Amino acid sequence: MKDTFTHKGMRKRLVETLKAKGIQNLQVLDAINAIPRHLFMDSSFTEHAYVDKAFPIAADQTISQPYTVARQTELLNVKKGDKVLEIGTGSGYQTAVLLEMGITVFSIERQNELFKKTKRFLPKLGYRPKRLIFGDGYKGLPEEAPYDGVVVTAGAPYVPKPLMAQLKIGGKLVIPVGEDVQIMTVFTRTSEKEFEKHEFGEFRFVPLLEDKN
Repeated sequence: MKDTFTHKGMRKRLVETLKAKGIQNLQVLDAINAIPRHLFMDSSFTEHAYVDKAFPIAADQTISQPYTVARQTELLNVKKGDKVLEIGTGSGYQTAVLLEMGITVFSIERQNELFKKTKRFLPKLGYRPKRLIFGDGYKGLPEEAPYDGVVVTAGAPYVPKPLMAQLKIGGKLVIPVGEDVQIMTVFTRTSEKEFEKHEFGEFRFVPLLEDKN
């Protein structure tokens, strides 16, 4: 669990890459600069940790490309003290970015193997989500709603209605929608019944799994 000067230097370069690709939110960039992403990956792959690419992790999932994590977090437009529901904990890297920004995080993971691993791992780095849940992300977490933001870190073939319903008025749902290629879509809740929709280009994600149990 070492974080060396070399790692820190690589992170600084990654932050410069993200700035060059258009990420402007300083809190997001500071969080990425602070988090030892190499510790979220298998030790044999640490040289890939600060390249702006997605990388395979356990259970046929991936740790998202840093640009994707930064972009989704920027689109959430949340600030310290806000409450966010994350669908798809995965490696916990996106969770850590939100926690580093001072956000209260509730996170749901569908893969039991990943859920157990990440639940043990995050506290070792000092990252403590409010709740980490093994369950069906399509249903959200109504008992803790409403949320300032909901972020979905896997490709959804359609937009789950419960996630829309669990947003505060003014809150945003950031979700990649589509089958093979996803369109990054942001829904902002403008009233009890109304949402504004904006699209932010194509991305590629692993699929969001529904509860098959």
